[in-house]
Amino acid sequence: QVTVWLKKLYENMPVPRYEVNERTVDILHEVMKCNEERDKDVMLLIEDMKDQTAKYEAEAEYWQDILEETLGLYGGSLPQEAGTDADINDLIEAAMELEVEDTSLTSFYSAINNMTSELYETKSENNKMELKLKNLMKKLTSALTLEKQLEEDVKKLKESQDADQVKNETRSKNLKFLEDKSKDLKIRIKDAENQLIARGLEQTLMHESLVKSSEELAALRKELEPLKKEVASYHDLPP
Repeated sequence: QVTVWLKKLYENMPVPRYEVNERTVDILHEVMKCNEERDKDVMLLIEDMKDQTAKYEAEAEYWQDILEETLGLYGGSLPQEAGTDADINDLIEAAMELEVEDTSLTSFYSAINNMTSELYETKSENNKMELKLKNLMKKLTSALTLEKQLEEDVKKLKESQDADQVKNETRSKNLKFLEDKSKDLKIRIKDAENQLIARGLEQTLMHESLVKSSEELAALRKELEPLKKEVASYHDLPP
């Protein structure tokens, strides 16, 4: 509905581009309803004016026929004071336009006052509709601005996530490489140890034994520290 309304509104001109989402469509739908209601009011007013015009034209023809047939009063037979045909036509058109019952001055004044009141009411209603339309357009502009900002934020977040993903993939590849390299080195060390054992190397000289011996040696050195301090205290005594 909104798309059809926009095409009809802009006619041969291209419809401005806008972001299609639930919020913008709701706002445009509200604007569309306001315009359609206003168009309906205008069309009803036009149709009413046409009906009134046809009604008064028919009534004018009716009375003209009566004047001509019963009284023999024709346009050319009227006295000079009655005015010209243009004046009479103006008076008839004014009476039809104002929807008065007769052509008395009181009826004209009353009709003019009523029409003036209706004009003020119509202007007031139009002002309300225009204010509502402006508020809706402001909301639409604000929504579009917020949506654009959100799109930029999402884009930046996605770019940041992509960069983090690349870093994580690089770290994962490096970790995998180190793990594979460690496994390869362990296999090569094991193969070398097996070759050395096969050639008569003592088991105590193997890596694991040396590590164990190093740990035992470190423990013994730690135990010797207080003994060394105790012995050192005796060195200060006389012989």
